[in-house]
Amino acid sequence: MNLFRSRAHHLIDRLSDEELADTWIELETLFYDLYVMKAIQASKKCHNPGDTLTREEALRLLPLTQPAPRSL
Repeated sequence: MNLFRSRAHHLIDRLSDEELADTWIELETLFYDLYVMKAIQASKKCHNPGDTLTREEALRLLPLTQPAPRSL
């Protein structure tokens, strides 16, 4: 691991500020994509079909959770 770390530092040192900024934008995007993919995989492991509602199902059930209006 130290070998890869030292190689990464050497590569970063050789980049200009503009190249480093462009590279950071790409790496940040890849990091967030990886983060979301891991979250999706984790949710697939803990949620079974029927555990969650679709948007349409939730909107259909929403009026049923509201208390009935009281008339005097």
